[in-house]
Amino acid sequence: MYNYRMYSSDDSPDTSSCDSYHIYNNNWDYPSPYFRCVPYTKLFDDTKFSSRFDSSQLEMDNNKMVLKDYGPKPLVINIDKATKQNNNFRTGLWTGDHFQVTLMSINVGDDIGLEIHPDTDQFIRIEHGQAVVKMGRSKENLDFQVNAHNDFAIMIPAGMWHNVINTGDKPLKVYAIYAPPQHPHDVVNVTKPAE
Repeated sequence: MYNYRMYSSDDSPDTSSCDSYHIYNNNWDYPSPYFRCVPYTKLFDDTKFSSRFDSSQLEMDNNKMVLKDYGPKPLVINIDKATKQNNNFRTGLWTGDHFQVTLMSINVGDDIGLEIHPDTDQFIRIEHGQAVVKMGRSKENLDFQVNAHNDFAIMIPAGMWHNVINTGDKPLKVYAIYAPPQHPHDVVNVTKPAE
């Protein structure tokens, strides 16, 4: 387990000698070389400066985040807020070379649609609502079935037929991660595409 907050701003060692790699990490390995010789408090002051790290806040419209595809630029965002704000069937939020994040809103009684991604693993997290999740090796035999609701995560292996059906009385708000990307950059489907 990593502990990056090793010094408070009052007792931070002098950063002028950058052999001080060992001063700052106390022999801990940082996951990124860009954090070497930089005190934690200069990088992340969660209370005072948290809004400057939420790049979605740079674009606001009537106190709402602008939901668009920010990839492949770095992005830190309140995913819960973005997911609940989305009213489109699908909105691309971030598309990179190796994975993609989309936001989805599934109407009452509707579903994502029975589908398979032969070469793409998928992660879906329910932020609001309830659903039944069905999966199987063939579309005629969805022998895996589970009820899920707020805060549940769904992992779908590549090559698995699957569907997520809204069984609640409000729109089902989810975000999905595809690895590798499944949809074009900037994808927006206001309503569910015709099958």
